[in-house]
Amino acid sequence: MTHSNNSLTSLALQKFKKNFWGVFSLGIIICIGVISIFAYLFAPDASKNANQMHLSIHSKSPGFEVQMLTIPSGIKSNQDFLSKLFFGKENTDTEIPLASYEVKGDVLHYVEYASDGLKGLEKQVALSKFSNSDYQSFVDNRHFVFGTDKYGRDYLSRILIGSRISFFIGFVAVFISLIVGLIMGSLAGYYGGKADAVIMWIINVTWSIPTLLLVIAITLALGKGFWQVFIAVGLTMWVEVARVVRGQIISAKEMQYVTAARALGYNDYRIITKHILPNIFGPLIVISAANFAAAILIESGLSFLGIGAQPPMASWGAMIKDHYNYIILGKPYLALIPGICIMLLVMAFMLVGNALRDALDVKT
Repeated sequence: MTHSNNSLTSLALQKFKKNFWGVFSLGIIICIGVISIFAYLFAPDASKNANQMHLSIHSKSPGFEVQMLTIPSGIKSNQDFLSKLFFGKENTDTEIPLASYEVKGDVLHYVEYASDGLKGLEKQVALSKFSNSDYQSFVDNRHFVFGTDKYGRDYLSRILIGSRISFFIGFVAVFISLIVGLIMGSLAGYYGGKADAVIMWIINVTWSIPTLLLVIAITLALGKGFWQVFIAVGLTMWVEVARVVRGQIISAKEMQYVTAARALGYNDYRIITKHILPNIFGPLIVISAANFAAAILIESGLSFLGIGAQPPMASWGAMIKDHYNYIILGKPYLALIPGICIMLLVMAFMLVGNALRDALDVKT
């Protein structure tokens, strides 16, 4: 049995490798996955949630450049490397976009950048504020590849860090839906009778409630926030998994290998987990890929409605919500960039799902 399983797996892998769009999409998913895990390494603004606001440079076009003065606060941060890597740097320094600056004696005179083209306020700061009085290292040219959002935050950094929520919601939701779906579907399919009737009733009731409404109800019960959305989306997706598992188990339990396992005196748990489930894995993988895509879309919709991850957390859906009115105001890219990111990720998962379905199709 194991030998034939291994050869089928290698055949499926060969078929998958021949599918250009499947492999290409898998590459995109891996890239976005790496970016989302190490987002703060790649982001130009590595502060927590890329939340450095400079209202004087809000809604600037991609490629915008400005001189930035960083005035040290003198507060020592005792953050360790791992915390900075995964949760961003706790920034205590003050950053000021400059129009111009000059040094007179031991005082740095600077003019703040003003977005409306008017002359900003002239201010001054003592050079003693800077360590070693080396003010030059505290003025740097800041380049905003995707421009800035309506709060003057670096848009590229927000997009990179926002990829985390969209990417991980897929994993967590699919994981929850698989666990619940496998348990419910296995019990219903294997035991039939009353167990089947009760579970099918639960499935049909859950199925009849619109997904978004159910998610909203669960998030309201659990409270707004990051983890609540993950759990809520996972709890609405188990129904499809359960239905497929139930159908597959009903047909598989009549097979000869199950009868043989029963004759050998194996218990039900072992027959289901060791004998039946490995043989119905194909359809589950395909459903999981589709659920990944659906989870990302639901999360984006929830963030757009303001129920998803809460500010200042970056999320692609929330970024569209913040900037959709800019489509009419002549800066459509502020809403289009996160929209294209969502589309890319969803399409990649759908194409991988299709490629897996073709590769795992035993008949061909």
